[in-house]
Amino acid sequence: MKRFISFLLLFFITFASQSQCAMCRAVLESETDNSMAEGVNNGIVYLAAIPYILMGGVIWFIYRSRKKAREES
Repeated sequence: MKRFISFLLLFFITFASQSQCAMCRAVLESETDNSMAEGVNNGIVYLAAIPYILMGGVIWFIYRSRKKAREES
């Protein structure tokens, strides 16, 4: 359980990072309006989070089914 909590803590801490490729950063830094840059950052984080959430669900389902099988036997 400690490992799972540690994983979740580290997973959610990474959302504070800035995520942009070099070309996106160059284009967005040249603009005066920072709201577009924030929108791109949020979009990248959103797109990166979905696979992690899906894999977490799959891993949780496998864990739960194996635990249930162990308890039955």
